This record gives sequence, C-alpha cells and structure tokens, in this order.
Amino acid sequence: MNKNDLVSAVADTTSLSKADATKAVDAVFDVITAAMKKGDEVRLVGFGSFVVANRAASEGRNPRTGEVIKIPASRQPKFRAGKGLKDALN
Repeated sequence: MNKNDLVSAVADTTSLSKADATKAVDAVFDVITAAMKKGDEVRLVGFGSFVVANRAASEGRNPRTGEVIKIPASRQPKFRAGKGLKDALN
C-alpha cells in the first residue's frame, strides 16, 4: 500500500473527499515528524510507538578499498509495534 492507496482507504472509510483525506493523512505525518524532530516519542496505544534512537559515531570500511571511514553520530527513527497490532497479525 502506498500513500495514494492509504488516502483512498481513509476517504472510503470516513466518507471524506479525497482532498480532505489527503490533508488528514499529511497532517498526521507532519505531526509525527515534528514531534520526533523535537525528540519526543509518539505513542499510539494498541498500534505502536515512533521513537528516536541515537546512533553513536563509529568507524566503517569502504568495501572496495578497505579504507577506514568515520561514520558520524545520527538520530534514527524507529517504530515499535504495539500489542494490538501484533495480535491483529497473528
């Protein structure tokens, strides 16, 4: 399922127009992104949690040359599935 499929499903489920469903889906993504940029966790009970993980700086190797390269520290988005989502899949 891609974003257009998601918008269509939301529009069909909620009886919204596709334009309104697109605004709603975009708003949800924007709010989750903004919260994670601030370092906040977004917890959706029964679905899962979006969290920010800090990755420490490390050294890696270029597989072609074997040259050592420095990998800078970064923040990575992570998703942890909740019990409701896990139960729905099994």
